[in-house]
This record gives sequence, structure tokens and C-alpha cells, in this order.
Amino acid sequence: MQALGTWKGGFETQIADDHAHSVTVDLPIDEGGRSAGPTGLDLALLSLAGCISTTFAVIARKRRLEFQGMGIALESERPEGAPTITRVHGTLRLRTKASLSEVETALRLTVKSCPVGVIFEKAGIPVEVRPLIAPVSTGPA
Repeated sequence: MQALGTWKGGFETQIADDHAHSVTVDLPIDEGGRSAGPTGLDLALLSLAGCISTTFAVIARKRRLEFQGMGIALESERPEGAPTITRVHGTLRLRTKASLSEVETALRLTVKSCPVGVIFEKAGIPVEVRPLIAPVSTGPA
């Protein structure tokens, strides 16, 4: 795994990995940037959301938990003057016929094993994600 950065001016940097993916990071306008992309801290939260979604899909497949739709919404807390976020909470919305208990188990395993979530855990930043289940329609009766 490799990350490369090229400064573009001001507070803007183009970052790329060794798989030909790239993104621009910048500061918001009110902090002197041009808002040409998310901040590095924004990317950390975005990475967590992506990791939870991907890891949940992997765990669901292994557990034969079928679903037809998934969405995740995370929110971070950063007290004024704090150098970083102190807590993350959110919801995982799932369209499934599975029971709440099955989904909760898969989600608990997900948060515990998601590699980005492990980084948050080691940093002492609690991550709480609760499931919201929407039933799957079985069609007209």
C-alpha cells in the first residue's frame, strides 16, 4: 500500500494510491482553503463509512444474510478546539428479510473487524452504528 501526494498550491494536495485512484484534499473556504475536496479528517470518516459498508457486505455473504439495499450515515463529533474527532455514531440502513438479531450480529462483527474501525478503536474514538431495517416487499398478494 502506498500513498503519494502532490501539493497544488494553498492548502490543496492531490493524493493518489498505487492503484491509480486519486482525490484532492483541501481546507474549507472559512479556513483559508478553496474547498477543492474533503479535508484529511473528512476522508477518515468517509473511509470508515466505506469500510463498514464493504465489511458488512463480506460478513453478510459469509453468514448468508441476504439484503437488497444498504446505506450508511455516519456523523462525527469534534468539540470546539479539539484537534480531532472524539466520537462517531450513525446508522446502517438495510433492506432485508433477515431478523433484527441477525443484522445486529453481523453489524457488531463488522464494526469489530473493519480495518479502518480498528484504527478508530486504537485511537480511543468510539464508533456506534445502529441498524435500521426496512422490510423487503414480497410483491402483490
